[in-house]
Amino acid sequence: MNIKLLRPALVLTAFFVVLTGLAFPGVVWAIGRAAFPLEAGGSLVRDARGAVVGSTLLGQTFTRPEYFHPRPSAAGAGYDAASSGGTNLGPTSDKLVNGVRDDPATQDVDETFAGFNALARAYREENGLGPDALIPADAATRSASGLDPDISPGNAALQVARVAKARHLTEDQVRQQVAAHTAGRTLGIFGEPRVNVLELNLALDRAH
Repeated sequence: MNIKLLRPALVLTAFFVVLTGLAFPGVVWAIGRAAFPLEAGGSLVRDARGAVVGSTLLGQTFTRPEYFHPRPSAAGAGYDAASSGGTNLGPTSDKLVNGVRDDPATQDVDETFAGFNALARAYREENGLGPDALIPADAATRSASGLDPDISPGNAALQVARVAKARHLTEDQVRQQVAAHTAGRTLGIFGEPRVNVLELNLALDRAH
């Protein structure tokens, strides 16, 4: 083997390992921490005591009546970041619409799956709506990731009365918090207005 050919190859390999494996990632990390410290740290959210309670990027389950509830999730048992994903069911799927109940004969596998009709019915009941009341799509459908931290303003508006009653507040007080935590379209054109459920619930806890 010609040492004159081997040496440049080893030098170039070492150079690019340092450049692309250490220097470039280090510079990107430093810029991120300096310019976007919250985002670079995982967009973590802390409660009034300073304890980390979640992230603005990841949804989580809220079931108590004094809290706004997120949209349904198909990620694991619900909002499982290790099992992110949707149902992969098409709009004509009977399972998606009507769901599936567990078969007692298959004791090792939980086959229960709440369909759109069941989710919509439960949403209307818990928020005191009529059986035929129109509801936003995100109230009874799962997101593609199963980790969506936001709900639509229309979804939040239908939950105001329940939350206000459970917290012994006026509906106007709760609506003010919803309005304060409603984000518009990104750059004014991308996406739709949205309400971050975790931030809204924490704001209600702090304020009241």
